[in-house]
Amino acid sequence: MNKILVVDDDPHIRELLNVILQEEGFAVYSAVDGKEALSILEKHQVELSILDVQMPHVDGWELCTVLRKYYDFPLLMLTVNGEIHHKVKGLQLGADDYLVKPFDRNELVARIRALLRRYQIVLSQTVRLNELYMNQKTFEVNFRRERLTLPLKEFTLLFKLASYPGITFSRDQLIETVWGYDFAGNERTLDVHVNRLRERFVDKNPTFQITTIRGLGYRLEVNS
Repeated sequence: MNKILVVDDDPHIRELLNVILQEEGFAVYSAVDGKEALSILEKHQVELSILDVQMPHVDGWELCTVLRKYYDFPLLMLTVNGEIHHKVKGLQLGADDYLVKPFDRNELVARIRALLRRYQIVLSQTVRLNELYMNQKTFEVNFRRERLTLPLKEFTLLFKLASYPGITFSRDQLIETVWGYDFAGNERTLDVHVNRLRERFVDKNPTFQITTIRGLGYRLEVNS
């Protein structure tokens, strides 16, 4: 079930979107402004966000900029202003699509599904696990909006584990993934890289941990 974040200070619009989206099979989180939206994203993972432009505290323009910088999911801007320069501004700030109020239900749903399909191509090369985001194409790593730099082997190891949280991988499987079939070293090399990854996140109060499964290998577990 895809999860959608609705950000709009109008309670009637929020309720309308909640009803439409839930009837279409989506899970919905709602926020009254950008500040509350960012708080929700610290705790929950979403696959798309619908943003109103005119909101108090953190408006849609500012929120769009922040989301595009730190998150990688489609953004659909929803506003009463249909002027071309407003649409252009939203797209330049990183929005993926733009819909003017009042909107047609069928068009809204069609645009959402089109955006989700388009992003599936990108998601195959990315991992998002709560506040951890990794991009295999650019080797970008973000944790709690902080950009991190990982050596290639550590990145590959973490990407593999984070792609399958809760799944145990044998030492041989991980060595083959990170170093290849013809690796001439020993299992101690894997242990060293795992420990280095643990040390990089130990002071960041991570929402996940790499657990040693005695006699088997390792798995990444998400903290409840």
